[in-house]
Amino acid sequence: MIRKVYLAADHGGYDLKEKIKRHLILASAELKIQIEDLGPHDTASVDYPDYADQVCRKIHGFQLVSSGGEPASPIPLPAEMGFLICGSGQGMAMRANKYPHIRAALCWNEESTTLSREHNDANILCLGGRLLDHDLALKMVNLFVTTAFAGGRHQRRVEKVSAPVGTP
Repeated sequence: MIRKVYLAADHGGYDLKEKIKRHLILASAELKIQIEDLGPHDTASVDYPDYADQVCRKIHGFQLVSSGGEPASPIPLPAEMGFLICGSGQGMAMRANKYPHIRAALCWNEESTTLSREHNDANILCLGGRLLDHDLALKMVNLFVTTAFAGGRHQRRVEKVSAPVGTP
């Protein structure tokens, strides 16, 4: 099965996004992934929420559909995971986590990356392009793509995280 991986950044994460993209393209056959770069495609100043939105809509399959006067509702479409890179990674994570069923993890080392997948079933990795060593970031990307969710006791917790606030 080929999994879809979406990439986006702002101007602060552009250089790292490009390195990650090249790295994933070279490893795509081995990792069984298909990469889609959602921008930006240069270093011009942009607003990170716009790029976080693009990735989240692809991953969550966020599409508003209205039929017969009914209010629009989200329809899930298939997609797998994403990488969002800005200067610190924090803004991307904050925006991405506003989407239902998006579990964006701001990670800073290999252990936090592994645990974000194993324990939290994170589907977006947020990285700080100005804060992380780029070689370390590539290792983290590999871990994120290859680490499986452990399930078990963590499943119940992930369901609680994904539930609307106020749900018992």
